Formats: sequence, C-alpha cells, structure tokens
Amino acid sequence: MTRHDELEFQLTYGDCDTVGIAFFAIYYRWMERAYTSWMSSHGLRSGELPDQLGIITVGVSSGASYLRPAKVLDRLTCHLVLDHIGTTSYSVGYEFTRDGELITRGRMAYVCRGLDWSKTQVPNALRRVLESLPGPHFSVPAGG
Repeated sequence: MTRHDELEFQLTYGDCDTVGIAFFAIYYRWMERAYTSWMSSHGLRSGELPDQLGIITVGVSSGASYLRPAKVLDRLTCHLVLDHIGTTSYSVGYEFTRDGELITRGRMAYVCRGLDWSKTQVPNALRRVLESLPGPHFSVPAGG
C-alpha cells in the first residue's frame, strides 16, 4: 500500500553545495512537494481550494532545524506529521530521516482566509484530512 504521508527521494548534486552537503533551502522544496502530493492524495489542490472548500490557504511561517548533515546520493524520507490545528490556522511538521534517523525537522504554518481574504475557520473537510496525519515520531521541536 502506498503511504501518502511520506515522500522518498535521493539527493543529487543539484541539491548540494560544492562540498557535497545538502544545501539548507532544498528541504523547503521537498516539504512543499510532500505537502502538495499528500493533499492531492485526499482530492485537495491548493489552487482549487476556493472552488472546493470556499477558502484560500496562505503560508505564513516556516522553519527547519538541521540536526545532521545529508550528502549527495543519500536516500531520504520526508514524513508529514500533524503539528497543530487551530480554529483558523494549522501547521504541518516534516521529519526528514535517513535510514530511520531524524536528520532535519521542518514546519510550515498556514492560515485560512475566505474568498474576500477575511479570517475564516479551517473547514471540517480540511480538518478531517489534517487529523489523518500521524503525530510526530520524534521529540525534537520543529524549526520556525
């Protein structure tokens, strides 16, 4: 069975600096890819949320804690975890592992806005999807 709350990938030279260590910003690209794929697996697409749920989600903060270096050709897994669900906002955590060891922990926070950009509640359909995410696997604070 395919797990939609994780994304496996291999680092390439384009992901790394001149000494072969993963450039810090590449983690954000993989967080966004994992989030987009996971949302899509639940029938939700960020660009279509106004039509699907009558809302817009806006990324308002992000961060990452780099615990261990990753190098070119390392195989990593990005695990999505539920960080927080509030009334009008939510955040998703990202745990990057190599052979089961946590190497980076990231976080992205979103707010929900109505089509007129007013503050609005997280719709029940989105809340149910978010609640399907597992909790953190490691007790390391998320960055940001």
